[in-house]
Amino acid sequence: MKEWENDDELFKLIRNELFTAVIGDILDKLGYLHQFLPPTLHPLNDKMVMAGRAMTVLEADIDQISDGNLLKKPFGLMLEALDDLKKNEVYICSGASPTYALWGELMATRAKLLGAAGAVVDGYSRDTPGILALDFPCFSYGSYAQDQEPRGKVVDYRIPIRCGQVLVEPGDIIFGDQDGVCVIPKSVEQEVLEKAFEKVRTERTVKMKLEEGMSACEAFARYAVM
Repeated sequence: MKEWENDDELFKLIRNELFTAVIGDILDKLGYLHQFLPPTLHPLNDKMVMAGRAMTVLEADIDQISDGNLLKKPFGLMLEALDDLKKNEVYICSGASPTYALWGELMATRAKLLGAAGAVVDGYSRDTPGILALDFPCFSYGSYAQDQEPRGKVVDYRIPIRCGQVLVEPGDIIFGDQDGVCVIPKSVEQEVLEKAFEKVRTERTVKMKLEEGMSACEAFARYAVM
């Protein structure tokens, strides 16, 4: 049974009750076996939890861009993409080589003001103290200060992108915590989330039974989770 009426309620429930492992388990059972972004992506601190809808951004290295007009723009379409962020969206960017930062403090400042839920970049971030001070969720390879301006540009946004093995469509749910970042396809989000809430609540019961002395075999036989 659906427990939320809108995205505000949904993402609050996800942040408060779920974790990426349980969502990954449900996705596996439904046949979606490649929904975790690369394990090289980590939150800037372990307390960061992020849930929102994908606002996809495609970056390319300078030597891969042939559009002369795009090359003349300092960051390509990055500023336009940033300004287009909506409430509860996650700026998720891929396509660049891992040689420069794709996210920084000023970008996070603008994104937070717009009500964005976080940022995921398939590469590095910089200005780490400033992003942490903003308390804005950011998932990246880690901190590396080298700038993107002379090295890469955003070439498009709000289009399907690939991050690792995962095809990310605009509007898919992006959920990240200290164990990773997973993508819930919009087409199956309600089924996945309803099953995930059910599983996580069952797991709480199993944990209590294990603490009371129930064996792992008996717990799995009775509750079918572990």
